[in-house]
Amino acid sequence: MSCIDNYNHEILLKGSFKECSDYIKKNYKNIREFNPGDEILEGVMLIGLPPIPVAYDDDFVIFPFTKPCYGSHVLRVPLNQYMKSQEKVKETGEKKGILSKLKFW
Repeated sequence: MSCIDNYNHEILLKGSFKECSDYIKKNYKNIREFNPGDEILEGVMLIGLPPIPVAYDDDFVIFPFTKPCYGSHVLRVPLNQYMKSQEKVKETGEKKGILSKLKFW
């Protein structure tokens, strides 16, 4: 299992889950909605009220991330970090990740 701290990421916003969700919906066009528990990166599950918006913009994946005891944040992870996590998933034969679900990719 992995942790978000193992990925190179940028925090775009700190706030409530609703504020984070609204920020993504307002600032990005390429959005796909997911359910809580969906794995966005290897070992990193989405937490929050459905539907959870996940965006793609300029080679970055943008999503709300809730870390217990720290609150909710909007994170921006470089797509190459995402691709590395998906290659590991394919090697181990686990279920498909976000790229197989996002129509705009």
